[in-house]
Amino acid sequence: MAEKTETDGIVRDEDGLTRCFWYGGLEDYRRYHDEEWGMPVSDDRRLFEKICLEGFQSGLSWLTILRKRENFRDAFAGFDFHKVAAFDDADVERLVADAGIIRHRGKIVSTINNAKRAIDLVAEKGSLARYFWSFEPGPAERPAEVTLAALRANPTTATSVRISKDLKKRGWTFVGPTTVYAFMQAMGLVNDHLEGCYCRSRNEALRREFKRP
Repeated sequence: MAEKTETDGIVRDEDGLTRCFWYGGLEDYRRYHDEEWGMPVSDDRRLFEKICLEGFQSGLSWLTILRKRENFRDAFAGFDFHKVAAFDDADVERLVADAGIIRHRGKIVSTINNAKRAIDLVAEKGSLARYFWSFEPGPAERPAEVTLAALRANPTTATSVRISKDLKKRGWTFVGPTTVYAFMQAMGLVNDHLEGCYCRSRNEALRREFKRP
């Protein structure tokens, strides 16, 4: 049974490892925490998937999205944005009727729109990865220590606001600053594993080795 330390948001599990509290002792959430969240990503399709799913998550729990992720991948052509950009009204109705995903018409239409905008962005910048990693915050923009109190106090950052504003100017939707910051955390643009989580030092090592696009 994991033991939670309320003051720092860290739990110690039966395997002896310390983790961020938010995975809640759930096995699928633990795998996401351990094997994916905050690890640097440069693959355009994965980046598109992540930012779209963060948009679907708005107003819901991430666990809900995580458990439907394979259904989302099936519904949205593996988040190949060139294929999604070609979706038409019939596809929208198909998706609205798909009980395996979040049947929010506005978010579905937004995903198709953002696929078209992603194609434009790649044509201009070379890749989504090159665009997003160009916003990587420098040391001066990051807190000295990533603590539970700091994260709760700042659901957005100056960088997430800049990215959000720029994406909106380019016609993207469902990309508010809070959504963008969750995306930044998920794809490793920042390392927000809490101080004391075993993944934090590992991800710092991965970030040092990561070749920026």
